[in-house]
Amino acid sequence: MMKNRINSILEEQAQTKYWLAQQTESSYSTIFKLCSNKTSSISFDLLESICIALNCTPNDIFVFTKERK
Repeated sequence: MMKNRINSILEEQAQTKYWLAQQTESSYSTIFKLCSNKTSSISFDLLESICIALNCTPNDIFVFTKERK
């Protein structure tokens, strides 16, 4: 199962989901769902915007676990 660390990265950088929504020009609900790992996909455009805003790479964001849904 693939999970993301967006919430953890936001906490490390002392930023909020609202700030990330503004930076990526996305809705708060989209960012909230991503941070809660309640989505099954993400567009490359949004991923790029998140990486730019958080100054990180996709490798920093995603974590792979062997458990299944």
